Amino acid sequence: MSVVAIAKGVRMSPRKVGVVAALVRGRTVEDALVILEHTPRRAALPVIKAIQSARANADHNHGYKPASLVIEEISVSHGTRLKRYRPAAHGRALPFQRRTSHIRVVVNGEQRPVKKPAEKKESK
Repeated sequence: MSVVAIAKGVRMSPRKVGVVAALVRGRTVEDALVILEHTPRRAALPVIKAIQSARANADHNHGYKPASLVIEEISVSHGTRLKRYRPAAHGRALPFQRRTSHIRVVVNGEQRPVKKPAEKKESK
C-alpha cells in the first residue's frame, strides 16, 4: 500500500519545481533528501517538505520502516494562478500571472511487524 503527501499552493512555477522533482524520482527517501539539501535551487525546499511529510505519514499513520521507503511517484501539477498587474510606461498597467504548484509524493516501503497485545493474566 502506498502512502501519499500533497503540498498544495506552492508559490512557485510548476516548471521550476518539476526540474527539481525530476532529480529524485525513483530514489530512496534518504538519498532524495541528501540530494535536495545540496541542490542550489529555491524549489528544493518545498520538495524536501513534501517528501518529509510523506515519510512522516508512512511512519506514524501506516507503520512503515523509514529506512526502507522509496519514492514511487513524484509529480508537479499546475495550481491556481494569481492575476496581478505590473506598472508600465505612460501610466499603463500590464497583466501577468503568478503561477502556483501542487506537489504530490507517493512512497512505498517495508512495514514493521505488528505487535500483538499481550494477554492479561488473571490474578487471584
